[in-house]
Amino acid sequence: MALLPFFSTVNLTGATMELEVIVLAAGKGTRMYSDIPKVLHRIGGKSMLAHVVDAAAKLKATKTHLVTGYQGDLVRQSFAADSTLNWVEQAEQLGTGHAVMQVLPHLQKNSTVLILYGDVPLLKTGTLLLLLEKTRNAAVAVLTLITETPHGQGRIVRDANGSATAIVEEKDADAEQQKISEINSGIIAVSAAHLSRWLARLTTGNAQGEYYLTDIIALAHSDGEAIETLVIEDSFQVQGVNNRLQLAELERTPAGRSR
Repeated sequence: MALLPFFSTVNLTGATMELEVIVLAAGKGTRMYSDIPKVLHRIGGKSMLAHVVDAAAKLKATKTHLVTGYQGDLVRQSFAADSTLNWVEQAEQLGTGHAVMQVLPHLQKNSTVLILYGDVPLLKTGTLLLLLEKTRNAAVAVLTLITETPHGQGRIVRDANGSATAIVEEKDADAEQQKISEINSGIIAVSAAHLSRWLARLTTGNAQGEYYLTDIIALAHSDGEAIETLVIEDSFQVQGVNNRLQLAELERTPAGRSR
């Protein structure tokens, strides 16, 4: 895949926009059955979180914000040598939308924000650049995957024209929506201005009683904003790690062995 010019130099809608990255790394990771925070478990010789931080660095992000919670001090200590990172605490685990809310005071108003996850270590820089390129003509862009095994994942809802209109989490999906094979990776690129406005409108009226970051897609649609998607086929890029088996499986992939 040919890499696009670094996003930090791209001129969007007539003005140069800075790129900021948010990495969500606050989860407990109880299914790892370990005293080590999940994001510090290693793949290819370094922690999952280190792979994600390195990906942000390759994008020439103006700032990388790391949201921590469980054993946050230990996570910070692991990156003590990197003074470029901005650490943000999520004291309560109230959902992905709530985690991103904690970063809002630190964002520049004219930036484009890329949201990544500390337990998704094998994303390719080229894929992220292509996703960011989608924000040239849209307020928000989502990385998606078509899979025969969508169980447990949020589904991408599209209208008759094929345009994305919402992301519905599986626990909130009806029978027809659960048949959808296109799933949300969680990776989102969005303008800071729109993100701030949409986060303020999130509610906890869902099956898990949390603030879903994914609800910003339905809000974008209701506001008449353009929504772009980038569909990929190699699932390992967006595979999150919830247990040691998944970690071992990722490490056996060609991408995992080459890291």
